[in-house]
Amino acid sequence: MANDKIHIHGARQNNLKNLDLELPLGELIVITGVSGSGKSSLAFDTVYAEGQRRYVETFSPYARQFLDRMDRPQVDCIDGIPPSIAIDQTNPVRTSRSTVGTMTELNDHLKLLFARAARLYCHGCGRPVERDTPEGIFKQLAQAVGKGAPRLVVTFAIEVPHNFSNDEIKQVLAQQGYTRIHREQGNLIEVAQDRIRFDKANRSRLVEALEIALEKGHGQCAVYPLDENREAGAPWKFSSGLHCAHCDIHYREPQPNLFSFNSALGACDTCRGFGRTIGIDWNLVIPDDSLSLGDGAIKPFRSGYSMECQEDLMRYGRKRGIDLDTPWRDLDEKSRRWVIDGEGAWDGRTWYGVQEYFEFLESKAYKMHIRVMLSKYRSYDACPACHGARLKNEALDFRLGDKAEADAVLDPALRFRHDGIGMPDALFQQLPGLNIHDLMQLPLERAHRFFENLFGEKPHRHTHTKQLVQRHPGESRTDGTKNTSSTQ
Repeated sequence: MANDKIHIHGARQNNLKNLDLELPLGELIVITGVSGSGKSSLAFDTVYAEGQRRYVETFSPYARQFLDRMDRPQVDCIDGIPPSIAIDQTNPVRTSRSTVGTMTELNDHLKLLFARAARLYCHGCGRPVERDTPEGIFKQLAQAVGKGAPRLVVTFAIEVPHNFSNDEIKQVLAQQGYTRIHREQGNLIEVAQDRIRFDKANRSRLVEALEIALEKGHGQCAVYPLDENREAGAPWKFSSGLHCAHCDIHYREPQPNLFSFNSALGACDTCRGFGRTIGIDWNLVIPDDSLSLGDGAIKPFRSGYSMECQEDLMRYGRKRGIDLDTPWRDLDEKSRRWVIDGEGAWDGRTWYGVQEYFEFLESKAYKMHIRVMLSKYRSYDACPACHGARLKNEALDFRLGDKAEADAVLDPALRFRHDGIGMPDALFQQLPGLNIHDLMQLPLERAHRFFENLFGEKPHRHTHTKQLVQRHPGESRTDGTKNTSSTQ
C-alpha cells in the first residue's frame, strides 16, 4: 500500500456513514459541504484525533500526563497517518504570553523534549554537567592517566560548622578513622579517603573509595595525581548530582515546566514570563527638548493638580542653582539627573524627582483617572533580566543537538547568551546545540531543518533521544492490531 496517502476505511464518527477515502499527503486539501454533512467529523474527530492519539501513545506514561489524550475514533482502520496538529475556529483563551507555539500546543512538546533529551552545560566553564558514578569516574580516570599508573589520592571535603573549630572536627574525623588531612583552607577540611596506585588490579578498591568519598562529601569528591615526590597535582573533581564540580554550581532537575514561560517554575522572575517590563517613556514625558524647565519641559506638570510639582521643581531648582531658563537639550547631565532622580524620598525639604512622582502615581493606580494618565507615558521595554527570553537562566543552560546541527541553522555569534554566563565569548560559541530560546526564535524552515538533522537518517547518533521522543507509529491499526513497523 502506498505510503504517500492516508487510507481511511469504514469511518463512522458522528454522522459519517461508513466512509472510505484516500487523502494525499503533502498537499492542501479542502473539505466542503453543507452544514451537518460531516466536515468537522472527518477532519477533526477522525483524521486529527487518530493522528494525535497515535503520536501521544509513543510517549512514556510519564510524558503522557502532560499531554491531552483523545478518544479512538469510530473507524475500521486508518493507514499512513502522520502526527497531526489542528487549528480550529474556536476562540482559544489568549493572554499576553500567548504565542504561535502556545496556541498550537507545540510548546508542550518542546518543553517535554528539553526536559527529557537536552544536555546541561555549566554556564561558568562550559563543561557538560552530568551525574558521576564511581564506575563512571574510574573510566574517566583511565582516559585521563592514559597508559601510566600514577598514585592517586581520593578526597572529600568537610565544611566546618560555625559553632565548631577545625580541631574539634578533626578529632571527630580521627574517631571515625580519618587521620590523614589532605588540605585545610578556612573552614574547609579536605580529608583523604584513600591513597592508591591506579591499576586495573586495584579497580574494586578504587571504586569503593570513590563511592565512600561521594557519600561522605555529600555527592562531591576530588582525585589528586601524585608525582614522584608525592606532591599533589591539579585535582579532577566529580559530583554525583547536577553539580559542576569545577565551578561549584548546583543546577535544578529538568522538569517540563522549567522550560515554560507560563509556569512560575520557568518564567523569568522580573517580567514573569512576558519578556518585557512596563516603564516610563521619557520621550513622552519630555516631548519637546527645546523647552526649558521654566517653560514646562516636563509635560505632566503643565496642568491639573500636578502643577504643584512644577512649583516644587522651580522652588528647589532655584535653591540648588539649576538653570531653569536653558532648553532641556542644553542642560548638563548632572542637572538632568537631578530633575529625574531627585535628592531622595520626599520629606518636605528636598526635591523628590520626576521618577518619584510617577512611583507615587503607581501606588494610586487603582483609580481609573490615574491609570488613564499613566497610560499616556507608558513604555514597554525588553526585560533587563532575561532580555526577552522570558525564561529563567537555568532553563537556558540546557541545549539540544550537537555543534554541527546548531551551526547549520544559526550562526554561533547570534546565539542567545544570558547574563549568568561567565565564560568568554569564544568558549561560549563552541558549545554544542541550541537552547530553547534559540530554537523558538528560528524561522520555520530552519527549525524544520534542525529537527530533520536531529532525528534524520543518522542511526548511530541520538539513539536515546529518538527512543524518548520520536517513535513514529507507522501503520498501526485502530482495531488494536499490533504495530510491527514502528520506528524505535
